[in-house]
Amino acid sequence: MSRIPTIDPEQATGKSRELLNGVQAKLGMTPNLMRVMANSPAVLDAYLQFSGSLGKGQLSAKTREQISLTVAQANSCDYCLSAHTALGKMVGLSTEQIRDARVGSAIDSKSNAILNLTSQLVEKRGFVSDDELATAREAGVNDAEIAEVVANTALNLFTNYFNHVAETEIDFPKAEKLESV
Repeated sequence: MSRIPTIDPEQATGKSRELLNGVQAKLGMTPNLMRVMANSPAVLDAYLQFSGSLGKGQLSAKTREQISLTVAQANSCDYCLSAHTALGKMVGLSTEQIRDARVGSAIDSKSNAILNLTSQLVEKRGFVSDDELATAREAGVNDAEIAEVVANTALNLFTNYFNHVAETEIDFPKAEKLESV
């Protein structure tokens, strides 16, 4: 059971109800993460706007899901691992790509560079080196994409930490534990 109440969309009022209804209309479900965030309409609105804005960026849905998986694994966020495993499959990631993303790697060099940068951002709390940026650029990651990697990493750090505090009940198929992590 969540340590912060899960808001029932039918019982929600005002801005929380409006936002939860929008989530339901868009996704066909209202994930528990967003039901917990709805305790503060400002938090839910900020999350939805940040996520929505990043969805209009240069990084593909697959790449954003790979970043989410890398961050969730690094932070041991079972909720996000489960959610992004399901979402990753929905956007076309294979089982192997999902597993690779969880350990911060990918087969193609550009995706691999993005996930390596993501791992470094999490591990070093943003203090990446000139060499790490140069390595990403050499693999074809442009400055707009670097900015979006940082932003997507920050968004996922927020949801990971939020779930750690709330102990949000997982409402997606539970992600399998990795054997060699």
